[in-house]
Amino acid sequence: MTDPGDTPPTVFVLFGASGDLAARLVLPAFFRLAQEKLLPSEWQLIGSGRRKLSDDDFRAHVHEKLDEFGPKPEDGPWEEFAARLHFAGDGFTVDDPGELVDKVAQAEQELGGGDPSTVQRVHYLGLPPTTFEDYTNALAAHDLVERSRVVYEKPFGTSLESFRSLDQAVHRVYDESVIYRIDHFLGKEATQQLRALRFANGLFGSSWDRHHVASVQIDVPETLDVADRAEFYDQTGAVLDMLVTHLFQVAAEIAMEPPKTLAADDIAQARADAVKAFRPLTTDDIVRGQFEGYRDIDEVADDSDTETFVAARMFVDTDRWRDVPFLMRTGKKMAESHQKVSLIMRDPQGGPYCAPNESGAPECADIPPRGNVIRFDLSGDGELGLSMNIELPGSQSQLTTQWTTIPLHDVHGGDPLPPYVRLIHDILLGDRTLFTRPDGLEEVWEAAGAALDGSAPIRPYAPGSWGPQEALRLAEPVGWTLGDQ
Repeated sequence: MTDPGDTPPTVFVLFGASGDLAARLVLPAFFRLAQEKLLPSEWQLIGSGRRKLSDDDFRAHVHEKLDEFGPKPEDGPWEEFAARLHFAGDGFTVDDPGELVDKVAQAEQELGGGDPSTVQRVHYLGLPPTTFEDYTNALAAHDLVERSRVVYEKPFGTSLESFRSLDQAVHRVYDESVIYRIDHFLGKEATQQLRALRFANGLFGSSWDRHHVASVQIDVPETLDVADRAEFYDQTGAVLDMLVTHLFQVAAEIAMEPPKTLAADDIAQARADAVKAFRPLTTDDIVRGQFEGYRDIDEVADDSDTETFVAARMFVDTDRWRDVPFLMRTGKKMAESHQKVSLIMRDPQGGPYCAPNESGAPECADIPPRGNVIRFDLSGDGELGLSMNIELPGSQSQLTTQWTTIPLHDVHGGDPLPPYVRLIHDILLGDRTLFTRPDGLEEVWEAAGAALDGSAPIRPYAPGSWGPQEALRLAEPVGWTLGDQ
């Protein structure tokens, strides 16, 4: 990680500071940055919310959440960290800034040594997307835009129309160069390895195309329920929560053409160009599901048709990927939890393990199905995996499949960091490499097609299963590499 020593004094304003996202991800990431000595030498974090909390109350809240979600306060510089935490209550609107303006002014006087102009501001909107426009306008109304960067959580909009409206509203206030639309799947260590494996290794880079890859699968099943955030989830669903945000962005990372350089603009352009080639989904490409018992959860409507599962088959209309299915699947209360990206390689076309059929064409029945796979495990610290067909040692000539893996936490000299830690560090430094651009997002909403319009029916599925059986047809003839095939 880059040393932040040259980063100017920073006021980090966290909107939604008492919410679930802040508790589980943002505040723990900030404390981890403090542990790793990756924060600016001078900084303060101001939590913003409707409630009126004292600074000490907010510090106690943060301590409680770190105890629950980690890192544990006793494992780091808690006293020094806590002294830099403050809270601005009474909300924040165009008409009424609550306590925030005064709190920011006080922090800038302290950090800037009497010269507030030397202090940079970072506004982090850990809020529902329906509030983004109002809070952006409030930042402008109360003169908090100057010297600031602004961070928007996903999803950036809820439809093509709302995206366009929000994008125009945000750009009336902010220049694109200081806008950070966060997608933590792009900050995962294993996602970064997609580029390294492909562009720094001729063995894999030369096979990264339709001639060698039979199927790309991005599979994120979860055993988790939605009870702890049922109200939010019932208004969102799996398509908005996962498919058009995380999974589409990972698909773009896989599908993109080699960028000119590893500079932020070049990578963002390559990713945006890949999204432009996404073929819009049709009803036949989508299976939506809802686990049995979902409607019995408190705060979920009795007639809710919100999907808790979605599987999609998408095609990328480029010469490199034409006719290769990109399969994406995610859901709640499924059989297992994974975050895996798999490139299933094609079987050899002929050779001694393939016998000719009646027409003389080779049939490779002796080769195990889905035996040659390149896999990226995005969970935790991440892991790279490769499966190969090998000869089973012994007296008989028989093929079997063997996996070899590289856990990233075992790489000598490495220091893997959780995605929010990496992304917030990049925001502080002004590095936009791992953040999305509007020209890559508009096409995402267009490509989502039938996933968003509700034309695909809701299929029930049993908790603890791999989702609706109808999803199996999307993966034919290769089959899913996880679950029921």
